[in-house]
Amino acid sequence: MLIPRPETELLVEAAIERVPRGARVVDVGTGSGCIAVTLSLERPDLRVTGVDLSFDALLVAEANANGFESRVTFAASDLLDAVGAFDVVVSNPPYIASDDVPSLEKQVRDFEPRIALTPGPVGTEAISRILRGAQRKPVMMEIGFGQAALIREVAAAHDYKVDALLDDLAGIPRVVVLSASW
Repeated sequence: MLIPRPETELLVEAAIERVPRGARVVDVGTGSGCIAVTLSLERPDLRVTGVDLSFDALLVAEANANGFESRVTFAASDLLDAVGAFDVVVSNPPYIASDDVPSLEKQVRDFEPRIALTPGPVGTEAISRILRGAQRKPVMMEIGFGQAALIREVAAAHDYKVDALLDDLAGIPRVVVLSASW
């Protein structure tokens, strides 16, 4: 079943609106496949690939894609390491600083795989790796509470600029739209 959180819905809406017609989209850290499947259903002109490090997650994503008769392709990859050609990256990467994990709500902390929650001590390690591997292609991703300023720094360090920061229903910046700064 695909039940995205409101923040993830915001990311999907941004991608539906902004991704160029006919683009090859890679959903990095696809998890259940909800972003990839929704994009493929809402924008049949797109060629969507979902990648994840977890084989278990990929099995769930494939089952969801099959259940919705989606044309998403799935592949095992550590972020963008094993991805071929693409035009746009979308991602809901792990972004929680490791020291913050114990303070998460019980249903998140105790039931989500740790790898899906935290990439390390700062929380932006996966984001940095995605930008490093994105080949200056547009990137849209979900970010954590209070990370907007840090994301601007990380983006600039990888020659990306913030085109838009989209607020969630509580008015918190939760989705960032990035493009190469040159």
